[in-house]
Amino acid sequence: METDKALQRALILSDGKPGHRNQAIALARHLGLSFDTVEVHFRRRLSKAISYLLDHLYIYCSCLYSLSSSIDADYCVLIAAGSESYYAAKTIGRAYDIPVVAVMLPKGYRYTDFELIFAQNHDLPPQRDNILTLPINLTYVDPQGHLVGQQGQHYVAFIIGGDSPHGVLDSQQLIMQIENVIADLSEHKFWLTTSRRTSKEVEKCLKNITFDHAIYYSDSQVNPIADFLKFSDYVFITADSTSMISEAVSYGQANVEVLPLRGSNSSKTKADKLISALALNSCLHIYDGQVGKANAKIDIGNIIKKAVLRCGLRVVR
Repeated sequence: METDKALQRALILSDGKPGHRNQAIALARHLGLSFDTVEVHFRRRLSKAISYLLDHLYIYCSCLYSLSSSIDADYCVLIAAGSESYYAAKTIGRAYDIPVVAVMLPKGYRYTDFELIFAQNHDLPPQRDNILTLPINLTYVDPQGHLVGQQGQHYVAFIIGGDSPHGVLDSQQLIMQIENVIADLSEHKFWLTTSRRTSKEVEKCLKNITFDHAIYYSDSQVNPIADFLKFSDYVFITADSTSMISEAVSYGQANVEVLPLRGSNSSKTKADKLISALALNSCLHIYDGQVGKANAKIDIGNIIKKAVLRCGLRVVR
């Protein structure tokens, strides 16, 4: 497909989950593309099961799904993110002659129709020419200037999540971890942010600690993580969010420390497997009461661009 300037736009089909949508947006931004986002959902619960069968029969029918808005522009690529988006992406791609790229492994569908698939290691994707296995989530880090570090000053940032399928965030354990870090790195200034997953109980406990700057999600939905990564010497992240961890190991110079959750186990969840693999490659250190030195970074943007060029997609600016 030609890279006419008017066509340097991506259509993102999202299943509505923020983590999936954000990965698709990250891909578009790494490729230097403007984008439109359209949400897609199957019309009925049975429609998804039917879509698997129809896909293997090479039958594509728009009556199985609904879109949040009409598609009325030309695009150079269609990016599908999430299980409800893949069949619709194939259907639309065929109708409008747009190459389709999948974010995450589109399990249950034929892989051969996708121009390129970005799959994470923990999904154990098959080895195919059109599948790129990634060590972390697709992410694009862009500091917004919510905080600016002062020259000559050193910073430690805490990025706090909450309970998840990966484990339980124990507030007492968390407070002990943070107090230990503050004592060990007392020459630094300390920043904190919580997230939408952080409970009010955990936020209440955190407010008993004095930080040089703190952002609580219940009070303000500002996201300072990119700014934290830009200026911090150390970043401590709770182990519940693979997206936050992926951001930390792909940008900046900070040593990354992961604060374990209660009940986590390196052989139990995808997140724990991701963390263990990154620890082996010195991208992060699993906090054990001692601060480590782990700041190897993964250039996810370069990996993406090389894969896109290799498969012949002519969308890289």
